Amino acid sequence: MTADPGTPTATYRLQLQPAFPFAAAERAVPYLASLGVSHLHLSPVLEAVPGSTHGYDVVDHSAVRAELGGVAGLRSLARTARAHGLGLIVDVVPNHMAAPAPERLNAPLWEVLRNGSKSPYARWFDIDWRAQDGKVLLPVLGGPLGEEWRRLRIEDGTLRYYDHVFPLRPGTEGLPLPALLDAQWYRLGWWRLARTELNYRRFFTISELIAVRVEDPEVFRATHATLLELVREGVVDGLRIDHPDGLADPEGYLRRLDRAVRAATGDGRGGDGRGTTPEGGGGRRTAPKNGGGHGAASDGGSRRTAPEDGGGRGTASDGESGQRRTPEDEGGRRTAPENGDGQRRTPEDERGRRAAPEDGGRGAAPEGGGGRWTVVEKILARDEPLPASWPVAGTTGYDALHHIDGLFVDPDGLEKLTALYRAFAAPPADLGGDWAATVRRAAREVVTHELAAEVSRLTRTASRICAADVRLRDHAPWALRTAIREVLVRLPVYRPYASVGTPPATDADAVLLRSAAAGAREAFTVPLEARVVEVVRDAALGRLGDGPDHHDFCARFAQTAAALRAKSVEDTAFYRYTPLLSAGEVGGDPGRPAVTPEEFHAFAARRLRDWPAGGTVLSTHDTKRSADARARVTALTECPAWWGRTVAELTRSAPAPDPHLAWTAWQTALALGHGDAERLVPAVLKGVREAGLRTTWTERNAAYEEEVTAFLTAGPCAAGPSVWAAIGAEVDGPARANALGAALLHLTMPGVPDVYMGTEHLWTALVDPDNRRPPEPGAERQAEGLAAEKPLLTRAALRLRRERPEWFGPGSGYAPLTAEGPTAAHCTAFVRTGAGGRGGAITVVTRLSRRLAEAGGWAATRLPLPPGRWRDLLTGRTAEGSAALAELLSRLPVALLVRT
Repeated sequence: MTADPGTPTATYRLQLQPAFPFAAAERAVPYLASLGVSHLHLSPVLEAVPGSTHGYDVVDHSAVRAELGGVAGLRSLARTARAHGLGLIVDVVPNHMAAPAPERLNAPLWEVLRNGSKSPYARWFDIDWRAQDGKVLLPVLGGPLGEEWRRLRIEDGTLRYYDHVFPLRPGTEGLPLPALLDAQWYRLGWWRLARTELNYRRFFTISELIAVRVEDPEVFRATHATLLELVREGVVDGLRIDHPDGLADPEGYLRRLDRAVRAATGDGRGGDGRGTTPEGGGGRRTAPKNGGGHGAASDGGSRRTAPEDGGGRGTASDGESGQRRTPEDEGGRRTAPENGDGQRRTPEDERGRRAAPEDGGRGAAPEGGGGRWTVVEKILARDEPLPASWPVAGTTGYDALHHIDGLFVDPDGLEKLTALYRAFAAPPADLGGDWAATVRRAAREVVTHELAAEVSRLTRTASRICAADVRLRDHAPWALRTAIREVLVRLPVYRPYASVGTPPATDADAVLLRSAAAGAREAFTVPLEARVVEVVRDAALGRLGDGPDHHDFCARFAQTAAALRAKSVEDTAFYRYTPLLSAGEVGGDPGRPAVTPEEFHAFAARRLRDWPAGGTVLSTHDTKRSADARARVTALTECPAWWGRTVAELTRSAPAPDPHLAWTAWQTALALGHGDAERLVPAVLKGVREAGLRTTWTERNAAYEEEVTAFLTAGPCAAGPSVWAAIGAEVDGPARANALGAALLHLTMPGVPDVYMGTEHLWTALVDPDNRRPPEPGAERQAEGLAAEKPLLTRAALRLRRERPEWFGPGSGYAPLTAEGPTAAHCTAFVRTGAGGRGGAITVVTRLSRRLAEAGGWAATRLPLPPGRWRDLLTGRTAEGSAALAELLSRLPVALLVRT
């Protein structure tokens, strides 16, 4: 077959890094093609901080990363992939760049630090120039300036501090050090100032990632030129958009990208809306003109000329995780208020949300907008819809993960497991005892501390809005700050989608803000003072005016809401509320993780109707545990009493510093399947820091962390074969059914499955960096049991999707099949068909297998099949009519049937 630039049948995610560059990916192509995927899904490919293991810390949008093999290596990979019938999907990072050490690695940022707000590059970054006396706060010092200034030195016309290298403002080179520091466009400060003083927006709470104002058309062109050239050349066939909720205007960005990609591919729908002229189907864009700048690419991906004094590339240590959390010391984590330059978005960006057409806004392009298949890493709440007007194929698929995993959770067992957890760990309600209370407290902590600078930025903007309108005056800054916090903590989703002068993207956005505002009034005792909440609500909805501050508040409020949700839920509450660790996953709801078969089928039907080409995932570089690890933990809902006894006995043998740690550490070890100290200790230490109950990233409790390490070493890491054999006897059977069932659902339900590197095999991994180890695709493995069954299943399902895309892609059919008999509730099945019901494949999975065995097995339970004779691709067995499940599922707990 030849690679299809439209909808993939399945993608395979590769985490590129210096230890696994383009050449390694190229060597894996024959194996991956034989597996059955249609596209390789690459982590970010643009120039990043040297040594980065993830690539989300981009330093140069104009160059393909040299450590991976540069543009020549990427083109070679594309050629080899295409020769084997594969296309390339590339991860795009529009929200932020690295603020690296040495700083000259990021040439645009270097120019801003040297020339300040007058630099042509100042528009690139979300910097509030009205704060910090018009300087950029750089909280990089290990202590207060008075204690660190002797470690500063002038060398080669630059200011240096350890690995940091800063430019000097022209004309200040000869000043004495104190005067020189005061004369710069930046202020060096103690890293602890970041929380309250930082005046640039960042990615969540990672100060080493500075936000980019991609809503500016000129910035968009400069940061996307190389990618668009690679699309024009046919090197790149699709896009994954990282963290769209960090953008000022996600829909505006996606529409601009849609137009730019169509122009690059000769789609005929014009350029990017800012006068870009397609040249040969893909126009070259020029960056801000600053006497060197980033010019047009001569070869579509080779390095362009950097600003004149951008300097050479030095070395810098990797910040390890541009996604979610960097596990290195969070000293140096800065908190970033958003942009403050007052620039308004263009009328094109603010033209108003289009009403969603009948096709969901995706137009006539190959299912997915942009002229190329495009998905967004949008994290949806349980019942939250993706805005129908976004020109994308759908999300990356965390919503599918939640529905698949939830199908294997026993709700009755979970209730018992939660009661045992509360009795054993005894956490206070708001510190892990109750999910809703835990989320509320975590949100208040984050909005008050980690995001204090963002709230201050919003407060200053709101104060200016009120001062400029006589009808809004006399709202004190403390009241505005309180109202902002109180509304933010009550939002149940990542962010609203509103813009000045237009209605919210959905009615739900307005409803959510009104509801949050109604609750926020409770924080005020004086009714007249409570009216400030209405000001914040209306400013967040874009209803108070059309000035620069109105645009700024509306956008930055939504961006702060997204950061708050990520940090308070995913990076705090998930680690505090831990009755079932597998429920604490991106986009999940630990308070209600179970999903009924009826709910799963309804979700799948909606997916097929609304976003048939959207992504689906089970494991990613961001999941806190891989799918197979979660399958093991989820099995505990079928044996809660056994687990309660076991963790109590294990803790008596090796006491833990606290019972909450014992419960979570042993579940983490169970997820891994063994007590490998090199993997288990870092993951558990990261968990206790994220939870923030007795130690944090920024306020380390060294004594407690030593106790944690000692407990892990003496407990899970020292557990003998008899312990793991006893655990395996209880967990391995249900975990096998869960893992195979989840894998088959993922590969056959509506949507485009993304197979994370290595997960075609049995693969238990913990939170990053454990889940980002260099892959070994195609490596020979001696396997039996589940380790042999999973690759057999994966290969069969992927090849079927590739051979019969009409059964699984847009235009296909989906219908639940209902088993009949005493244990019918343990079978979930559906049929996928082509247009008009032609052909088809049937998926059959077992859920709650231990409960099934306790009930006596399948007995007389049968599954009525559609007319015809069916063959199981996994076992070769045939069936027709009403199939006995005891026979159909006698070898494996799943079946994948096709008509013979």
